[in-house]
Amino acid sequence: MTAIEAGRTVAVVGTGTMGQGIAQVALVAGHPVRLYDALPGRAAEAAETIGRRLDRLVEKGRMAPAERAAARARLTPATALPQLADAALVVEAIVEELGAKQELFAGLEDVVGEDCLLATNTSSLSVTAVAGALRLPGRFVGLHFFNPAPLLPLVEVVSGFTTDTSAATTAYETAAAWGKTPVRSADTPGFIVNRIARPFYAEALRVHEERAADPATVDAVLRGSCGFRMGPFELMDLIGQDVNEAVTRSVWEGFFRDPKFTPSLAQRRLVEAGLLGRKTGRGWYDYADGAPGQQPHTAEPCPAPAAVTVRTHLAGPAAVLQELVEEAGIKVSRDRAPEEHEGCVRLPGGARLALTDGHPATGDPSGPTIRFDLALDYRAATRIALAPGAEASEQDVREAVGLFQALGKEVSVIDDVPGMIAARTVAMIVDFVADAEARGVASREDIDTAMRLGVNYPGGPSEWAARVGRHWLCDLLETLRHQYADGRYGPSRALRRSLKLNGRML
Repeated sequence: MTAIEAGRTVAVVGTGTMGQGIAQVALVAGHPVRLYDALPGRAAEAAETIGRRLDRLVEKGRMAPAERAAARARLTPATALPQLADAALVVEAIVEELGAKQELFAGLEDVVGEDCLLATNTSSLSVTAVAGALRLPGRFVGLHFFNPAPLLPLVEVVSGFTTDTSAATTAYETAAAWGKTPVRSADTPGFIVNRIARPFYAEALRVHEERAADPATVDAVLRGSCGFRMGPFELMDLIGQDVNEAVTRSVWEGFFRDPKFTPSLAQRRLVEAGLLGRKTGRGWYDYADGAPGQQPHTAEPCPAPAAVTVRTHLAGPAAVLQELVEEAGIKVSRDRAPEEHEGCVRLPGGARLALTDGHPATGDPSGPTIRFDLALDYRAATRIALAPGAEASEQDVREAVGLFQALGKEVSVIDDVPGMIAARTVAMIVDFVADAEARGVASREDIDTAMRLGVNYPGGPSEWAARVGRHWLCDLLETLRHQYADGRYGPSRALRRSLKLNGRML
């Protein structure tokens, strides 16, 4: 089967934000579109709203007046389900309640032809469960658009347990014909994006709950060290705390309360307080007019050390730092010290400056230690987090801060928390990708595409793993497993297996 022809009717049931957006996409692609909503008058109102959006496209020069007129003529509000009888595709975008969706599709089966493709835009419910009440579940598929649907290119095409391959292929090719970038996903809690993205929020929330860093600092570190366009706290405020927490809770329940997906008590309290983010004027940040913005903790300027010693060899993701230090005009001496269990930089005062490996800096047997966080690209990074151990002096910290400032980086000093901020976040996301790929949720390529386009990640997580090194990420997760021992951390079997296949046994 191929894409549904442009001249065939597409029906959209549910005329909220997502329903209107999907209808606009199908309309612009050349389909006659029928809008239906159970509330009287809502479909007609939605048609008028879509018409005004088309007017704005003309004003911006993105659509010709003749195209707008033709599109308006193809858009028809429906007042009853039987008016959708000639649809080749019905996309549902109603309330996220399983019973309501099952009832709707059971009614649609009595109306549409047997060759009509039925699709749900659900983001949290099981596609298999929605299809469970159908007489012909093989033609049922998930078409998960992202908001705003006319602008965001990603569409997750989700095959339920009973979905026919031909139905999924038709949905995939139709989305592509509409100018979208479709990816294939199995029917798993959260599909691709909402499953893989959980650690981006969860690790930030946990760092905050451990009082290691405030939201503004966490956001700034992940933007500056990893290139994320928005930090997790500001993104949660944009999405809505209630929506973000509901997705987390749904995925957690879907995985039978697996500790890796455990929701945050801090976020629950925010939701209970009605502080939902931008839409209520306050969430993690205050959006009221004149409210002082939260600023990340940024260390004051400190003098750079004139010279440092590299003990053992800086390896893994931090290997480039020696080169950057030398380029900054700081003298580097090399010392292969057998007593050092990892590569590090010895500061003038004797303290060790070492990449986080999941161990805290406090109590390091090698002496006073300051951990620095992961950056996906230390050359491009604009901010680095440092976590001093209790044994490090104020002067030790100033030397470490001055060193990174000499490399052109802003520095945030945080509390001594295992795995810090960027390292634990990246490691968990990469591990989730390995696990999802191994379980057949989606291909590695589709996962990377989904994360780039669905949540604007700076490259695909598999690209990060190749750059940073799966060995290093696996070791970090193994250390975090011992540090917390609550079932949340630890490399998945899939990540371990990938290392075994590459010749390293863990």
